Amino acid sequence: MSDQTPHYRPLTTGLALTPVVFLTVLLAASVYLFGSDSSYGANQIALLLAACVAALVGKRIGLTWHATQEGIIHGISVGLGPTLILLSVGMLIGTWILSGTVPAMIYYGVEILNPSVFYAASAAICAIVAVSIGSSWTVAGTLGIGLMGIAGSFGLSPAITAGAIVSGAYFGDKLSPMSDTTNLAAAATGVDLFDHIRHMLWTTVPGFTLALLGFLLIGGGEAATPEEIAALQTSLSQEFDIGWHLLLPLILMLGLIYKRFPAFPSIVISALVGAVFAVLFQPQAVRELAGNSAELNQAALLLQGVWISLFDGYVANSGNRFLDDLLSKGGMSSMLNTVWLIICALAFGGALERTGILDHLLRKILQRVHSAAGLVGATVGTCVATNVLAADQFISVALPGRMFRDEYARRGLSRLNLSRTLEDSATLTSALIPWNTCGAYMSATLGVATLSYAPFAFFNLLCPLLAIGYAFFHFAQKPLEADAAPTASQAAGQGA
Repeated sequence: MSDQTPHYRPLTTGLALTPVVFLTVLLAASVYLFGSDSSYGANQIALLLAACVAALVGKRIGLTWHATQEGIIHGISVGLGPTLILLSVGMLIGTWILSGTVPAMIYYGVEILNPSVFYAASAAICAIVAVSIGSSWTVAGTLGIGLMGIAGSFGLSPAITAGAIVSGAYFGDKLSPMSDTTNLAAAATGVDLFDHIRHMLWTTVPGFTLALLGFLLIGGGEAATPEEIAALQTSLSQEFDIGWHLLLPLILMLGLIYKRFPAFPSIVISALVGAVFAVLFQPQAVRELAGNSAELNQAALLLQGVWISLFDGYVANSGNRFLDDLLSKGGMSSMLNTVWLIICALAFGGALERTGILDHLLRKILQRVHSAAGLVGATVGTCVATNVLAADQFISVALPGRMFRDEYARRGLSRLNLSRTLEDSATLTSALIPWNTCGAYMSATLGVATLSYAPFAFFNLLCPLLAIGYAFFHFAQKPLEADAAPTASQAAGQGA
């Protein structure tokens, strides 16, 4: 029998739950002992040990270690694309600070944005841009960085700001026809892309409206005084030559993504443009970062300085402690802990998938569904559980999408209800789980622990609840007979 077979002997529910319970206990202990620092090593150990337990379960049912190892390697390979993007964002942050792009975003942002509506405005700005480019990651890695800096300048909460950025970024990602997850949800369920987007408006618009109201109610709190803002702008002007032209790397980046240029090369190009801008407009800052070594000529110093910003980020030494903390970040090395977390999480997910544990548990959930409302609730629960266990939002969209599509038809429900629920749950909750690729990325990019911003990612929290509430009250549940004849894009989706 081929190693590709999930298992040789029947897998019992008790065996299937063993690595899941083991991981749950270890993660609980990790959070208890290390708190918000649990993702800096403790969670990685828990995930890797849980993967070993899953491998032992595989051995118990007759699966060879070689087969499980192949599953682990395949699981890790799923995250290599996001990992490259994560590393390139580290480069981007380093050169954009050194070039003055991020300082310029902060300088002009504190003039334009009102602290009393800052959280709501941040969510709205990120939503608009994310709809236009279809990428929550890109929005967080560009606008998000600047908005976090502005929040720090105002003296506002980093956790709430990060929650607002995540809410806005995922609103746009969810509704944009250019989004990977939006296209995947439509393809996995075999529905028309634009029918899928229109059906999502039922939960997405109310969810984001409630989120904006929540951010408005929170307000700006005790924001920095105008004098403190003016002092910060003065400090920025002393460290960098500020000008509107420094925003060109940001405009270039958003333009490349809008034109459907792949994310990784777009970010690398924008990082390198930032390096060029640093040499042209901030040569003194570049030389200082390089250490102003007398052994190197000016050209070599400039090259060394931008190179350091690419791999080790920018270090501010202005004497202003707040400004130094605000701008000392970035570089590829700053993302290595997150890469470590993603690899361990995907190793565990790969072990669960290859041993058949994940499939067994999901089918057990499906067997307990006895109503339409229960079906939607089971879909939400399955997507969240897959996000936790497989640590990847694409698996969490595709796997439940394949499993539930026929069940929705048997219950007399259009598959549009399934595609919408996949997005309401799998896409949105991925950013709320620390070891998921999305949660790890947002935390590393925005500089806020996932569990710190998660309570304030109102949009991401509300949509799964709206999906369940709609099903319970039989509201906005499109019946099967309302489906039109398959269109060309539906046929393409079914083929995918």
